[in-house]
Amino acid sequence: MGVMDRFRAASRTWANTIVTFESPPRMREVGGQGKGDAQGTTKQVTREDQFKIRLAHNDERSRDAKFFVEKRYGEAGYHGERGQQTHNSCPDSITLATYHGDHVIGTMTLGFDVGNGLMADALYKAEIDVLRARGGSVAEITKFALDTKMTSKRFLASMFNVAYIYCRKIWQYTDLIIEVNPSHAPFYKRMLGFTEIAGERMCPRVNAPAVLLWVHADDIDKKVAEVAGHHELAKQDRTLYPYFFDAQEEARITDRLLRAEAR
Repeated sequence: MGVMDRFRAASRTWANTIVTFESPPRMREVGGQGKGDAQGTTKQVTREDQFKIRLAHNDERSRDAKFFVEKRYGEAGYHGERGQQTHNSCPDSITLATYHGDHVIGTMTLGFDVGNGLMADALYKAEIDVLRARGGSVAEITKFALDTKMTSKRFLASMFNVAYIYCRKIWQYTDLIIEVNPSHAPFYKRMLGFTEIAGERMCPRVNAPAVLLWVHADDIDKKVAEVAGHHELAKQDRTLYPYFFDAQEEARITDRLLRAEAR
């Protein structure tokens, strides 16, 4: 059984809710102690302002994520090859889905470069090969979609923080890439420190232009160490990183995911 197969098998033994967060920004890990009203208890409390990031590990959650991506991409005018938007289009990947109640309000797929290539190789293989040639291990973010009515910095930071935990803390990847519409590139540069490493090309998956952005995990590590969990620094540091989990919370989440993978 491969490492990804072991991870998926292990994930079925726990609730598949990676973290629960609330608005205003109070955070606690499901099944453990944390901040806010549930401090000192292990009982799960349902709140109207509560959001859950879950692993889309089964058919139902994969279908929820797929339909949400197609809906949001369609609203944005992206009408590519629908068959390539499914969860199974890249087997060396996991999909994260953020729920508000029973409704998906955000999705993100993480692709891992384990020898079968990445989706971004279709347009940018030469540029990604440069990262590989210098010893980098490359992961990619794809199928990132949001319900913009529910979006906040805390919401976005939580999704990217979980992605960072998987890519860096769980699998030790060194380079993270993402293909985005050129009009969206300033957000990723400003809020997460990405750099554009390849210019505009037409992406057939969504029938829209794309650019390739990259960030080294060392740079994320530095920002996380400096400001993660310090919301009071958000006025000076206008990235998403002050809204990342604090070190203690991140360690608890990472430990639980590592124990799940080990099983």
